[in-house]
Amino acid sequence: MDSIVSRPPKYLQLAKTLLHEIEAGIYPVGSLLPTENDLCEQFGTSRFTVREAIKKLVERGLVSRKPSVGTRVVATESKPAYRQIMQQLTDVRQYAADTRLVVFDTKTIEVDKSLNGLLCTKVGTTWLYATGIRRGPKNTPPVCFVEIFVHPLFRSIRNLRHCATVPVYTLIEKQFGERIVELRHELRATTLTTDIARKLKAEPKGPALVVVAQYFNDSGDMVQASISTHPADRFSYVGTFHRDWSREENQSPRRARSRRGNA
Repeated sequence: MDSIVSRPPKYLQLAKTLLHEIEAGIYPVGSLLPTENDLCEQFGTSRFTVREAIKKLVERGLVSRKPSVGTRVVATESKPAYRQIMQQLTDVRQYAADTRLVVFDTKTIEVDKSLNGLLCTKVGTTWLYATGIRRGPKNTPPVCFVEIFVHPLFRSIRNLRHCATVPVYTLIEKQFGERIVELRHELRATTLTTDIARKLKAEPKGPALVVVAQYFNDSGDMVQASISTHPADRFSYVGTFHRDWSREENQSPRRARSRRGNA
């Protein structure tokens, strides 16, 4: 089956261009970036695209924004901590592109009662299990320790050890013709075990953030799951939620008052 290569959003392309220009010294530390209007004219793009691109630079610690002042360059290199912004599945693809997965080991495992809830499957099914670490920019500590679970129908997946900057679900889509349409995330607080701390070059028993991800196809079946354990000082997670005003406006006043009373 022919693979479809999706183009990254325009704001990510613009963010990378501005990043490269900052690194090249076109905009040195202390200088101001062009205004939003100027950037819109230079790149022939919308104000939304410009604002999202600058937001990416702010998240990486490269620029700061102040009203009536503008966007000032404060660094030429990103902060070592990785900040994950999740709004849609394309952001998962960008996360994989910004980091690099290094797989240590792969094997098949039989699902027991401790895993059947995570994998939404029956006890006794045999999944592909891989472990590794995800790395960020050069000369920075690993971002997280990763455990990957792949559904039995796709456990013959190729190139898992060489996917590096490609999401695992993308490999599944390309090799098996699947279509991933839903991602569910769960966040948990924990402490680092001695083994995981050693792999991440971190302090044992230090605070950590666990991100559990479950990927589903258009039939509602789970295709892949992962557990990523991040040292607390190397990662933050941001989600954006949009309010559905139309739904709220269609509610009756009595129902709305009831909901406010139960808040």
